[in-house]
Formats: sequence, structure tokens, C-alpha cells
Amino acid sequence: MNILKPGNILHTNRREHHTDLYHGDELIIRRGQTFQMELELNRPFSADTDKLHLDLKTGPLPMVSKGTHVIIPLVEHLEDERWEAKIVKQTGNNIRLSINSPASAVIGLYGLSVTTSSLKGEATATHNSSKNIVMLFNPWCEEDTVFMDDEDERNEYVLNDTGRIYYGTEKQIGARTWNFGQFHEGILDACLFILEKSDMPPSGRGDPVNVVRVISAMINAQDDFGVLIGNWSGDYSDGVSPAAWSSSVEILKKYHSTNGTPVSYGQCWVFSGVTTSVLRCLGIPARSVTNFQSAHDTDVSLTTDVYFDANMEPIDYLNSDSVWNFHVWNDCWMARPDLPPGNGGWQAVDSTPQETSQGTFRCGPASVSAIRSGQVYLKHDTPFVFAEVNSDKIYWQKNLDGTFSQIYSEKKAVGHNISTKAVGSDERADITHLYKHQEGSEEERIAVETASRYGSKPDVYSVPMAEDVSVEVKMEGEGPRMGVDAKLSILVKNQSPHPRQTTLHSQVAVMYYTGVLKGTIKKEEIPVELLPNEGWLSTRG
Repeated sequence: MNILKPGNILHTNRREHHTDLYHGDELIIRRGQTFQMELELNRPFSADTDKLHLDLKTGPLPMVSKGTHVIIPLVEHLEDERWEAKIVKQTGNNIRLSINSPASAVIGLYGLSVTTSSLKGEATATHNSSKNIVMLFNPWCEEDTVFMDDEDERNEYVLNDTGRIYYGTEKQIGARTWNFGQFHEGILDACLFILEKSDMPPSGRGDPVNVVRVISAMINAQDDFGVLIGNWSGDYSDGVSPAAWSSSVEILKKYHSTNGTPVSYGQCWVFSGVTTSVLRCLGIPARSVTNFQSAHDTDVSLTTDVYFDANMEPIDYLNSDSVWNFHVWNDCWMARPDLPPGNGGWQAVDSTPQETSQGTFRCGPASVSAIRSGQVYLKHDTPFVFAEVNSDKIYWQKNLDGTFSQIYSEKKAVGHNISTKAVGSDERADITHLYKHQEGSEEERIAVETASRYGSKPDVYSVPMAEDVSVEVKMEGEGPRMGVDAKLSILVKNQSPHPRQTTLHSQVAVMYYTGVLKGTIKKEEIPVELLPNEGWLSTRG
């Protein structure tokens, strides 16, 4: 018996399943959608005297109970949401089958066999196909949890194989073109290889939450021989500089061809670009997202904390939190039946190794809706992403008894100009409003205070602070440029009806884009006396 996939059947399946852009001659299908198959038997098939069923198996130990061994019976009428096959055409020894799959099917690489026998169970014969079947997620299927109902968005977030990734500073936003290349020859094989190399059992591949979480861990090589080694040292002599990459294709092919040897080197935009490629390749809508002034909260306080001693000198060993010029991660699209209603849609996922999550360097998927409202108790890793986009920057001073007092807070220090490529064009789309309410609005303040209650410093907002003296720092022009002087103006204003005496501590330092300090350039202490409602302006160059 031959299992036939002649050109017209293959192309029909590929076209109907939106998989015609993939290379190769495998049967690449999406779950929850009918597909066609042709069989050539050694004699004509008769439903009155013969039985036939198909077996699909995936993973090293296929089991019916785990959904990794699928037995597809022959039926007279197809019903949705189950594995079934129906004969739709018979010509001599050839039969054409129409086959259904459920929208919750395990994705991945399946081996196919066909078993025939008589109704009495005699003369049983099993034939293994030389071709495998690849099952993918299906954003076109309403029952699939990754369903996306807007065609333009599906074209952008699943089928577009190029894009733009943003970098720089909020005043000088740059863009690099990135080749995601999810349909390039060999990339689907590389993505399936990553799934196989992970510690996720094949039975877990039916849930996109699981798959995304595993991909987040596997794109970095921090603890599991994943795809990319991160390097922020400036020395890339034994590998490729992160800035030299412009495509995921070479990275994924190199990882696959070396049987899982991590590739050197990546930084956040490279991790994000590769993550977009893998998720789109597997059928999960995804995009690369850049956050400017992105906080890195190291102690789950939900605040970005800066500590000073009694003399207003920074306490370096405590100042582990940082703010990066920019940081790039991903959004992926899915329903979240594991969360309360309203938390589906875009989910933040970050493959750059920063903090561990359940013992592994990964982050997400975190509901963007939950992040926006400060519901950081909803999984996965929502507190970390919340802090990246909407934490307050709190300044603490050490008291004589060793405790710390809050001396100042910046409420608009992090999470600016959150950017992604627009649908259908190379324009930049600002999606800050998806991640946070309008800065300074009552809703945004409630979200911050809600989130902080679940952090390691729940009493940060329990004591109201006197905030009648404000400090505003502005930089002339578009911000600092290489080789050009930077000019700052500092406006201190007394907004109360009473005189105020204060000391302005200013410090200018050079830092890397990750927020790591290189060195202090200038420090000043200036006593300031302000009459009621008076302002004081200082210009520094």
C-alpha cells in the first residue's frame, strides 16, 4: 500500500491551511481544520467487508491517554472537535480521505501508519508512511486558543517573515530591519528540534501557554543549552557580535546543524527576533516589542529602588535594580482559560535571561491586560514585567538605626514609548496604552499601588509623603549625543503656601544602555530656600 500525496492534494492542503510558504513536501497542517489524504491500496476497499484506521504518533513514548498516540477511525459523517476520517472519493484501489483534528491537538512531528483488516479482524496489515505530518497551531480556527480574528493582524503576526525592531532612547528611537525567516528552508525543522530538546513532554504541546514558556527558556542558553548565549561584555571575539545579526535564520540553522550547540552571541533584540521567528513558525501570533526606560526589578519589590547612606552617597551593594535605555521582548496572542476572564489577547514573553522563573531563566506569558491593571498575582511572571513598564523609582536614605526612609519617588521614570512594528506597514506603533493607563491618571496610580501590595515591600505606599516640593529635570534638544555637550535644566518648585528649605543632590554618571553605571562624572549639593509657590531654576552643562 502506498500513502499518496500528489501535487494537487499537497497544494490544496497547504493552501487551505495557510502553510504554502513552508519549504519541503511534508504534509504541514494546522489543528482544528479538515485536511485531505490519498491512499493507494493493493485492492479495492469495501466498507462492507474491510476496516481501516490511521495511527498518528509523536514523541519518544506515544500514549493514547496523553494525546501523543492518536487513533483515527473511519466514520460515515465527520463531526467537529475530534479525530475522524471519512472516505470522500474512491477510484479503483485509490481512496481519498477527509480527516478532522481537534483544535486542542498536540502540535509537532507525527509519524503516520495505516492499518487495514477484514471486519472479522483477519488479514490485518499495517503500513508506515515514509512521510511525516507536521501539526501546527491554528490562528484561523475559532476553537484554537491562539485564534486571531483580524485577517490583517494574522498576516502581520503569523505570515510576515520580516519586521522592524526598535532600539536607542525614547528621544532617539532607531529601527533595525529583521528577517524572521520562519518559512525559510530548515527553520521549521529547527523549531521542532528546539521543542524536542526541551524538557517539556510532548503531551504538553497542546497548550500554547506551555509552549511559549518553554520557548522563552530555550531561546537563551543560560541553564539549558538553549539557542543563544547572552553577552554584554563588549568582547565578542570568539563569536558574533549581537549587533551584527539581522536575521534569525542563520542562528536557528546553526543551532540545529550542530545538534544544539548554543550560538554566540545575543542581546535582547536578538533574543526577541529569534523568539518571534519560532512562535510564528509554530503558528502562535507574535511580535517584537521595545520598552524605553525599562526597569529591571531584582527583588520583586515592584519598585525600582535606589539606596543612599546618611551622607547621600549611593550604597552600591544594595543598588542592584537598574533602568535600561531600552529592552526588547515579545508579545504573543492567545486566550488564557487558566486566568480569570478578560486576560486573554496579548501576553508578554521575554527570552532574555534576567531573572529565574521557577528555577529557569524565562519570563511569561504574562497577560498584558493584567499588567495594565496591576493584577500581578496572575501567572506567569507578571510582577517582573509590571516593574519593567510601570514601577515607581523610589529613593531611600539610611537612618542611624540602620532602617531606611523614603526620601523621594519618581512616578514617571520607567516605561516610555513602548513600540512595535505597525500592522501592514513599516511605521512604528506606540502600544504604551496597552501596558499601562495614562501616566499620572487615577487608574494608573491604583494599578501601581495594587501591584506593590503583592511585592516584597507592600508598605511602600502605606504612608502618604509630603510632595509639595517638586523636581523636574529637562535636557535640551533630543538628548545626549556622542561627542556633544549635554545641557540640563533643573527646576525645583515649592507648591505649598509655606516656605521650604531643601538640599538638591545632583549626580551625573555615565551608564551603559542596560542601566549599569560606568562612572560618576560630577556631583553637587546645593541648598535651596523657597518662598511659598516659588520656583528655582538651575542650568548645568
